Amino acid sequence: MNRGKYKFTSLFFYATILILLFSCQKQKKTYYESIAPNDIKLSSSPKPGSWRYNHDEKFQTFEDFQKFKKIKPELGKNIIYLQPIGKFDELQKREITLTKEYLKIYFQLETKILPALPNTIFPEKIKRISKEGQEQILASYVLDSILIKRKPKDAVVLMGITEKDLFPRPEWNYIFGLASYEEGVGVTSMYRFANGYLTDSNFNESFLRLIKISSHEIEHMFGISHCLNANCVMNGTNSLTETDYHLARACSLCQMKLNASIPHDNKKRLLELKSFFGKQHLNSELNWADRDLNELQ
Repeated sequence: MNRGKYKFTSLFFYATILILLFSCQKQKKTYYESIAPNDIKLSSSPKPGSWRYNHDEKFQTFEDFQKFKKIKPELGKNIIYLQPIGKFDELQKREITLTKEYLKIYFQLETKILPALPNTIFPEKIKRISKEGQEQILASYVLDSILIKRKPKDAVVLMGITEKDLFPRPEWNYIFGLASYEEGVGVTSMYRFANGYLTDSNFNESFLRLIKISSHEIEHMFGISHCLNANCVMNGTNSLTETDYHLARACSLCQMKLNASIPHDNKKRLLELKSFFGKQHLNSELNWADRDLNELQ
């Protein structure tokens, strides 16, 4: 009787432990589930003039993303290069250097800056004077005739950065950035981020805009469509006001897609982003990194 009772008690004990272990495993959240409560859902009624109001886009699920043809880093072809084009002052050079540091953290890939190319590389036929009076460059020419031809063999992405304003076609006033997703090249203009003139007082505002647009265009190259899930760096944008409203943070869904294209340690990336935002006094973005880290506790 005692042996049978002991055997029954032991079996009951181990069964209870197994149930508890299974229950704990079942309740453990993924990284993306943990940070999802910090996603700010988009309004069901976009404002007139906004990107979503003017564009009827399809929601890209994670399954849609997995099926989408895209570039991926691979051995011997896994570096992000920045190609400055133009004449840059010291503040602008600092902005480009910090953008390199940010993109290295954001994408968890080695990022390098190539020697600057002069504005003389632009032929007269692809220039125009805007209604506001500044010179503009045809963005598609930068992609097709400059960047694609100069993309290093070990580059997964080549992103041009110009101090000249850009336009995409004659009927458009301007564009912040443009990319060829199949070729893995893109270009961003710094011009409008500082209203044509970068100073110490508007440096952080301009820099935050530059890293949002640059990371946005590069994420497109890795197969991530415009985000319709939440306030996110991957939201489409029609204006600087809209760009400023969007976070530099990718929402939980877009972070899941990014990790599928570029496998990395999410918590390590988040800690590095927090450190970077703190050093650059980007307090709003620092706050969001803190919120995500708190959800992981």
